[in-house]
Amino acid sequence: MKILPKKSLGQNFLIDNEVLNMIADLGKINSNDVVLEIGPGTGNLTEKILKKKPKKIIVIEKDKNLSMILKKKFNKDVEIINDDILNYNQDIFYNKKIIIFGNLPYNISTKILTTWIKINNLNDFCKRFVLMFQKEVADRILAEYNSKNYGRLSIISSWKMEIKKIIDINPNCFFPAPKIKSSLLLFKPKNKYYKLENPKNLEHVTNIFFNQRRKMIKKPLKLLFKNYEKVAEKLSLDLNLRPQNLTNITYYRICSYYEKLLN
Repeated sequence: MKILPKKSLGQNFLIDNEVLNMIADLGKINSNDVVLEIGPGTGNLTEKILKKKPKKIIVIEKDKNLSMILKKKFNKDVEIINDDILNYNQDIFYNKKIIIFGNLPYNISTKILTTWIKINNLNDFCKRFVLMFQKEVADRILAEYNSKNYGRLSIISSWKMEIKKIIDINPNCFFPAPKIKSSLLLFKPKNKYYKLENPKNLEHVTNIFFNQRRKMIKKPLKLLFKNYEKVAEKLSLDLNLRPQNLTNITYYRICSYYEKLLN
């Protein structure tokens, strides 16, 4: 049966055997591991993961037809959930140390990533993420301050995660071939990270700053703090700088100060 990818779901199936093996190897799977794969498609990567003999494999596939095909293909070897990862109740994973794989649909990839990062006990329940993104998105995730790609996604991603780029992947490794390159990234949750009360506050603070990314930081600071000059002095901020000139740590400190004032 020929499976036609659905453009509406951003489906591009990875078919390159060498890349598939590389991704499965990056998981460093052992017999005690629970694996979650997001958007398995036709199950090409799932097959490679099965060979690593994890304790359990759970796949979440939004496409109903693909879910049925996967059930026939893997029978009881894989738990197949026909649902949208953005709507799925992830609480069932919290008492497990899981490894997450995903060739994420380009149209929702950043939303999926930031949803996972915002989980409070991330380092307790997840060993690593092995995720593929559109190269442009990966460049934004990895961007350092003082660079043009640096922004909200860079700051939120690096808050709780150590991130490493593995390889860029050419379009001809997929069916159908997308028009752009992809990048494979490895994420490992940090044991120690800057403690904030609510991740939504970090989203709010970075949103205020990067909506004004061409303006000097005086303007977003005024929007966040009535006594912005005192805040700038306390946090040693140069008001002539622009949002991309501040390190990720500086944003965590600004957010922490913002949270104190909320209380």
